[in-house]
Amino acid sequence: MSRRHPPRLVVLGSINMDLVVHCQELPVPGQTIMAESSSEFCGGKGANQAVAASLAGGEVTIIGAVGSDAFADRLIDNLKTHGVDCESVSRCDDHASGLAVIAVDSRGQNSIMVVPGANAAVTPDRVRAAESIIKESDCLMVQLEIPVESVLEGIRIARKHGIRVIVDPAPAPTDFPTSLLEVDFICPNETEATALTGLPVTTVEQATAAAIRLHELGAKVVAITMGEKGTLLHHDGKSTLVPAIRVEAIDATAAGDAFAGALAVRWAQTDDLLDAVSFANTAGGIAASRHGAQDSIATYEEILKFRKQET
Repeated sequence: MSRRHPPRLVVLGSINMDLVVHCQELPVPGQTIMAESSSEFCGGKGANQAVAASLAGGEVTIIGAVGSDAFADRLIDNLKTHGVDCESVSRCDDHASGLAVIAVDSRGQNSIMVVPGANAAVTPDRVRAAESIIKESDCLMVQLEIPVESVLEGIRIARKHGIRVIVDPAPAPTDFPTSLLEVDFICPNETEATALTGLPVTTVEQATAAAIRLHELGAKVVAITMGEKGTLLHHDGKSTLVPAIRVEAIDATAAGDAFAGALAVRWAQTDDLLDAVSFANTAGGIAASRHGAQDSIATYEEILKFRKQET
């Protein structure tokens, strides 16, 4: 494949505003409580991965949708600030922007409600309208916070033009078409790997069995992220545990998205899977050591500096 620098990446996915409310205890049904604070953060797995890939050194375009509300401009401006091309982001007059309302108690437990909003309007037709952009890319990245038929259309277009596809199967699917797995690279975490295969995934040995099963179902390369244990990489009939970096994990909110974005960039740059997964582990570890979602994502220079310190 092309070794363009920077590599050209397309993210097909969700764009959300996250409203986070901090409270001592989560309310029970019928209860009204006084919360301690609230914050607004730009999020959505698609947007998070687009920012991660851009900060890791990619030239990134996102295909998605926002609504006609007050959040829309903020969400677009935030992506542009991080160097993401938003020309393929639709503005939907009949939808609000995607919204996640997250309540977090003093013990770190949370309760989350997600309103897809405009993300549900990312139809296969909108994806087809961006075919020329996908065709000219080095890699298409997808997740599962937009309609699955639109994800499948993106995969179909990418395969038609010989473009690599990376699937982050989150949120964890329980009912899905097998064609969703017929991609170049899939990177579930332990919970998602269990949802996809029906196999337990808590040990490296179990992760290896699940990775082999995902390969049998169609994925050319499988990487199961396992937190501090590292990432189980399976390709060419071999399984390798790529070590995690040593950090004090305090907030894993965007760790998976940071991993996926950095992986896509590095794989396109080097064509070396082991190096790409190691690079992505570093990006994910740094994100887990910081608070927040997009605010926790490292730049290319920060990733390289941390890797140098680790050697």
